[in-house]
Amino acid sequence: MLGYTGLEAAIIQTVRALVYSMLHEHPGAPADSGPVEADVRLAGQGDGDAYRRLVERYQDHVGRILWRFSRDRRVHEELVQDVFVEAYLSLSHYRGRAPFEHWLTRIATRVGYRYWKEKARRQRTEPFDIQEWDKASEGDNIVESLEPDQAAELLHRVFEQLAPRDRLVLTLRYLEQCDVVETARRTGWTKTMVKVQTMRARNRLRKLLEHSGMESIG
Repeated sequence: MLGYTGLEAAIIQTVRALVYSMLHEHPGAPADSGPVEADVRLAGQGDGDAYRRLVERYQDHVGRILWRFSRDRRVHEELVQDVFVEAYLSLSHYRGRAPFEHWLTRIATRVGYRYWKEKARRQRTEPFDIQEWDKASEGDNIVESLEPDQAAELLHRVFEQLAPRDRLVLTLRYLEQCDVVETARRTGWTKTMVKVQTMRARNRLRKLLEHSGMESIG
């Protein structure tokens, strides 16, 4: 809780405990079919049941987004909690100009990106084993030589060699298949910045693959 006062840290810990209970007490409970806007308004007024309904409605959506950022289930669970904690603490800033799901998606992207940056600062990523790539890419088509989960894990490890900013834009553009406009919305960047960052990230990925002796991307 670096950067927070004792009171702020206590508040965040309390909210985290609340969100944890929402995510775990009723994992199979269906989301309420009422209007999202009403629950957002009530949750902003301190209605815990309304926020629980929002968590139930969007936890799978947030979970899918954060799976791109970590495949460690413990870390993934913590990141999902972080998203709902940050959203709860930021409800007063939600103005309803965009759908609540879009607002939540942007928070999830920010939380995942922040995790990548913190991880990069803490330690260097383990070197990618080129022999593993060579073994996987034997034959004419790497896709045919791997199960989908194996291919996804291999790609995840390749992307780990990139700087967080490059990794983010490539993940959004090519794994999430977001267009420039959607990528700009989720990152808060301008469309021009998205285009420039995509080009730079592709070039860095190409150099990484070429330096490792892997097949370059097109």
